[in-house]
Amino acid sequence: MNELFGTLSDGTPVHRWTLERAGVRVRVLTYGGTVQSVEVPDREGVAGNVVLGFAELTGYLAHPGPYLGALVGRFANRIAGGRFPLDGRTYALARNNGPNCLHGGEHGFDKRVWDAEPVEHGVRLSRVAPHGEEGFPGRLEVSATYTLDASGALRIAYEAVTDAPTVVNLTNHSYFNLAGSGHAGGHELRLDASRFTPVDADLIPTGVESVHGTDVDFRAARKVGSGYDHNFVLDKGVTGSPVEVAELYDPSTGRVLTVATTEPGLQLYTADHLEEPFAPGEGIALETQHFPDSPNRPDFPSTVLRPGEVFRSQTVYGFTTR
Repeated sequence: MNELFGTLSDGTPVHRWTLERAGVRVRVLTYGGTVQSVEVPDREGVAGNVVLGFAELTGYLAHPGPYLGALVGRFANRIAGGRFPLDGRTYALARNNGPNCLHGGEHGFDKRVWDAEPVEHGVRLSRVAPHGEEGFPGRLEVSATYTLDASGALRIAYEAVTDAPTVVNLTNHSYFNLAGSGHAGGHELRLDASRFTPVDADLIPTGVESVHGTDVDFRAARKVGSGYDHNFVLDKGVTGSPVEVAELYDPSTGRVLTVATTEPGLQLYTADHLEEPFAPGEGIALETQHFPDSPNRPDFPSTVLRPGEVFRSQTVYGFTTR
């Protein structure tokens, strides 16, 4: 089902698609590919929304900074200095995060209205990012397909092709609160990651280190707490099909979120800088991705996409209780 959700100042309509299956209801907006809400039952069977979002389009327009539920790109996370080299040429990007380019620049995928078409148990969003958009090379044809499987798990499958060499790194930026409200720091998190990428003062990776003996070791489930904005190097690496890498559990409601992905990294962000109408720490972002600043780090898994190739990435969010 889809309905008109609002209209941009230039008259562009924004629609909301509702997906329902196996007791799960997900609402997706054509504005920014945004996951507006995910309603799942708790251990008593009571349904509640477990992601942060706004009831009206005006909320997203007035508060773009948190990227609530958005599809971010063309390059998720940070690119140092807003510049990267490719095939002997250096490309200059929008600098919207201090000296860096963050989540695709000033007007990234999260601020675009996507075309939508129904698919079985879901919706496919698509758009064409022209050559030079936010400084990125190549005309990129990109799609994100949101579907619910028989268990009610939400699968997001991304695809992209380009007519010139470029870089691509896509993710969903939902903030999860499995209790439905309040501070999410009491959630318990397990991450299958033995390493992470420490960062400098501008949050740019300086290398790869072990999590052993640090406060970023989530190999055994423990309370999340606060103070995290870290990229984890998933033990499984890049895979052709999604592999489970994380589990988030809320003891108060019994809700469990599992995350499976094809990606090699996951950014844990505890939302310590959220502002009104939300509170710091009210949600937890688990952004599946390639590593920050990969275009400037040949030692990291490559994010380069060339003509004739197809970028593919999948992430699955599963919901259970215990």
